[in-house]
Amino acid sequence: MPTPQKTLIDLEKKFWQSMVNQDTDTALQMLSEPSLMVSSHGAMKFDHASYRKMAEQGNMIVTSFELSDVEVVFPNDATAIVTYHVKQSVAPRGESKATQQEMNDSSTWVKNGKGWQCVMHTETPAEAAPTKH
Repeated sequence: MPTPQKTLIDLEKKFWQSMVNQDTDTALQMLSEPSLMVSSHGAMKFDHASYRKMAEQGNMIVTSFELSDVEVVFPNDATAIVTYHVKQSVAPRGESKATQQEMNDSSTWVKNGKGWQCVMHTETPAEAAPTKH
């Protein structure tokens, strides 16, 4: 039986894979409605229809990802916060040339009658590690 931490890490990876696969329906099953997101583009609140439009018509697509340094905390039985470092490749929609980005992310998941759903995600560009002299 998977641990609660593994369950949440698997859900986070499943959400990322849904973006790579451009499988909006799978992503929507994992998103609370409404949901919140904070990124370099600002803070936003969105519903399922808005997410579908972003996922299916947005300028950029995620082509690959690799999570590391994953931590999971349960403030209570129905709330989980997942933090991690991600190396992601993104490409303009319809093009194959991807750019790699490194981010520090967090997701807040809530457990309700539909299981675990992500209600908030944050993404902060990771600064390059300082070089030692």
